[in-house]
Amino acid sequence: MKKFLSILAVLAMVLGLSACSTTSGVKTIKVGVAIYKFDDTFMTNYRTEMEAYFKTLSTDKITYAVTTVDGKNDQVTQTEQIDNFIAQKYDVLVVNLVDLTAASTIIGKVKAANIPTVFINRQPSDADMALWDRITYVGAKAEDSGTYQGQIIAELWKAAGSKLDVNKDGVLQYVMLMGQAIHQDAALRTEYSIKALVDAGIKVEKLYEDRGDWDRVKGQEKMATAITQFGNKIEVVFGNNDDMALGAIEALKAANMTTIPVVGVDATAPALDAVAKGTLVGTVLNDSKGQSHTSADSAIKLLNKATVEKLNWVPYVKVTPANYKDFIAK
Repeated sequence: MKKFLSILAVLAMVLGLSACSTTSGVKTIKVGVAIYKFDDTFMTNYRTEMEAYFKTLSTDKITYAVTTVDGKNDQVTQTEQIDNFIAQKYDVLVVNLVDLTAASTIIGKVKAANIPTVFINRQPSDADMALWDRITYVGAKAEDSGTYQGQIIAELWKAAGSKLDVNKDGVLQYVMLMGQAIHQDAALRTEYSIKALVDAGIKVEKLYEDRGDWDRVKGQEKMATAITQFGNKIEVVFGNNDDMALGAIEALKAANMTTIPVVGVDATAPALDAVAKGTLVGTVLNDSKGQSHTSADSAIKLLNKATVEKLNWVPYVKVTPANYKDFIAK
């Protein structure tokens, strides 16, 4: 009978354990990270840095066990992954949504399971963020990145001896390669990059605009189409991110049009290399290190029921040939 009761006691302890468990005096916190897709350069840097940072936060009394999953750019897949995290009683989640329209559904799920959640990179609406007090968002203000892009081109346009106005009509003819329609950064970078030019007193004309969906290959394909349609009329190319900008550079290179300036966003390692070579005139640092650290810190605060701001902003930084070396190590 005593043996039977002992077994029942052990079983009760096992069933009563949450994902937060203690072994040999070390408390393990299970962190679930859902990324919209792994083959995005910026998000690869982000998740790699976050995983490394969580390791540095572990001590001899507490450890953070991070599991990161690839949503493969499919919301159904990502929702199933989040359901699995919930079923396995993870302690805290970090979510980079595939589709922002799914935010309210995901929030409903984590709220019902009482799992605090940090949303990253893709900002849910204010209405969605108001649905629960144990969620937060970490990102950067996309309008600033667009403004910096526009300023980089405006400075080139106004520089002494500028050759940007190829046809000498006093109007800057441009190509815009945009990110996904479901991502607010695409709309804001597109709007504010051109607004910065107009605010600087520069007349502009949009020749071509299409979505490369943050993808380098698609960026190259869209740029090739723009070249076919407009050829030497193109005076500058905006990419909503570095991957599309680098794809555009490949298309321009193939068409022997390498003098056309291209500007991107993210300051990824390949982009900084392109700035060093002079093939990319500038980019904007989207601080994956700063954002990933802030996300991890926010997750721990939520887990500990500490006060966390609903919106946590990590600033962008303009990157040009004059300062790109400052960001290579970062």
